[in-house]
Amino acid sequence: MLNAQKQTEIEIEFTLKKTKLFDRIQDQLNERQLKVVRRMLKEGPAGFDGGMTAKKYMAITKATKPTTTRDLQDLVTKEVFIPLGGGRSTHNQVNI
Repeated sequence: MLNAQKQTEIEIEFTLKKTKLFDRIQDQLNERQLKVVRRMLKEGPAGFDGGMTAKKYMAITKATKPTTTRDLQDLVTKEVFIPLGGGRSTHNQVNI
């Protein structure tokens, strides 16, 4: 019973953070970026396995490498994503 209550609290907190994020960014992102952010948040509080890489972004959006790079850099600049790692192993987590 206690576990279920804790899980419910985590879900509610995650939903509130997600709502605040979308309120802040909804008019600032293009459709590709929104699609990726929604996909990442669909995984819930546990997060998107391995974070968002350029390769995953291209697979989800069908964008070219230059467009992917621009979109990901824009998401980091707008503080929607937090970059982790470096170089070719850079991956991003949603900043909620």
